[in-house]
Amino acid sequence: MKIENNSVLLYSSQTNLVVDKLDKDGVCFNKKEFVVRKYEEVAPIFVAAYSWFVNEAQNYVKGPPEAEYPYWAFADINNVESHADSTILKLNVPLDEAIYFDMQDWYKILRLSYIGETAQDEAKFKKMLEAYGVKNESDVILTNFYPQLKREVQESWKRLFKHHENIKQGRNDEAINIQAALWQIKKEWIHTL
Repeated sequence: MKIENNSVLLYSSQTNLVVDKLDKDGVCFNKKEFVVRKYEEVAPIFVAAYSWFVNEAQNYVKGPPEAEYPYWAFADINNVESHADSTILKLNVPLDEAIYFDMQDWYKILRLSYIGETAQDEAKFKKMLEAYGVKNESDVILTNFYPQLKREVQESWKRLFKHHENIKQGRNDEAINIQAALWQIKKEWIHTL
């Protein structure tokens, strides 16, 4: 991850609608309705994960009231997914305006899965789910049948932020694929690729 002058270099794929809004207004905020529209039938999974993220991430970087959901950015351009109606933005973001984590941990949350302290911890949790007769780990979050397990899974998600301070200080030995969340994107952060 490249850090210079108290800023971090990040890449983010954004729709042309976002780019146009940035050109017009100088700043853009993500809304829940955009996420629901984008993910359609699987939106409940994303809403569950994003809503949890929004509440917890406020403990690391306070978001402005206009920001309902974050934008995603990456330290490595190779982790950015590009689509036909999108543009990859090269951003120079103030270090304190991003929330940092390992992309693999975020994928576990998107699967509504437990984030263990170790691989052994995750295996132990999976065995416990089997003992309860849980076939799909996401059922723990999406149904009301397992309140205690749901609390355990959601509590484990706090481990998403375990690398935040180290990454912010340029020490990212343990985080393999650095991802960042931004409460907003500002036109002044954009640099040409």
